[in-house]
Amino acid sequence: MPAPPPAISGVFPNMLSLAAVQQMGTISMMPVQAMTQQATRHARRVYVGGLPPTANEQSVAIFFSHVMAAIGGNTAGPGDAVVNVYINHEKKFAFVEMRSVEEASNAMALDGIIFEGTPVKVRRPSDYNPSLAATLGPSQPNPNLNLAAVGLTPGSAGGLEGPDRIFVGGLPYYFTEAQIRELLESFGQLRGFDLVKDRETGNSKGYAFCVYQDPAVTDIACAALNGIKMGDKTLTVRRANQGASQTKPEQESVYLHLQQQVALQKQVLQVSGGHPSRVICLTNVVTADELRDDREYEDIMVDMREEGEKFGSLMNVVIPRPQPDAELAPGVGKVFLEYVDADGATKARAGMNGRKFGGKEVVAVYYPEEKFAQGIYDSYY
Repeated sequence: MPAPPPAISGVFPNMLSLAAVQQMGTISMMPVQAMTQQATRHARRVYVGGLPPTANEQSVAIFFSHVMAAIGGNTAGPGDAVVNVYINHEKKFAFVEMRSVEEASNAMALDGIIFEGTPVKVRRPSDYNPSLAATLGPSQPNPNLNLAAVGLTPGSAGGLEGPDRIFVGGLPYYFTEAQIRELLESFGQLRGFDLVKDRETGNSKGYAFCVYQDPAVTDIACAALNGIKMGDKTLTVRRANQGASQTKPEQESVYLHLQQQVALQKQVLQVSGGHPSRVICLTNVVTADELRDDREYEDIMVDMREEGEKFGSLMNVVIPRPQPDAELAPGVGKVFLEYVDADGATKARAGMNGRKFGGKEVVAVYYPEEKFAQGIYDSYY
């Protein structure tokens, strides 16, 4: 094999090395770009959970691109904010990849938005690295986003974050915020509440979100309220990030009891806030087991009378007890306080509702006087 011709001194002495460097540069640039995309992906993706079964990649991409534009969340120029969508149909969630880190942060403000009739949760993915993301762009949504354009209330998510957030749908449009809160608070104190309203008219859109102070109340309230008829509407109440809650067997008796309470509260709302009665019905105060023991029963009677008399003159205190054969008699678990006048009952209801008694949060509602006089303790209005 002939040897290569000798190099000519001084003529293109660096030709080979320059070509090699150029080739190496071309090769090295591609993985650098790919590495940049991969490094920012955790900060450009958002997790969307609770998707309806009808969702697909195209519908999710179109929806989120549309709402991002509507709220003014697009910061990377014209075009769609969403560049890629991956859906896990079995687990009903998606990863939605945005063009930029800033747009992904803006998308976090869409938590709770209604997609195809279902509220979905928008979260950071599990591989999100906050410290690293802070070096790549804004990590919080722009405070000037026009969330009202898509039916969201700015700042409403403050007390409504987390897995225990509840979606309440099917609300009659004429129900006021105070009436809805009263219904929900029959189960416990709320940490956050948001009635979604039309941005132009200010009228209710018929659905709301709430979170209870006590997470243990969440499933109980969902099971008791879901399916309740409200005029021509039927309530849909469930965790916002899940489908319908599954009832735990050990809670069935609690649910039955709370269904009765909801029926009472429902009627209170249907009669313009409730006509004051001289009789107050307290629930979530005592259990059937506590009432079976004679001495404990007497102690409870004394305690309830002392508490009741703080608000007015009592005529009667009735606490139904279980039957000797262990059968639950009507009204077991309730305490009835009959006052001399409606003023005392009104003060007692306001003062006792939400208070703690024996570690439990009391629920106080008006009870029909005629039913009480007849000894009917499981009646609804």
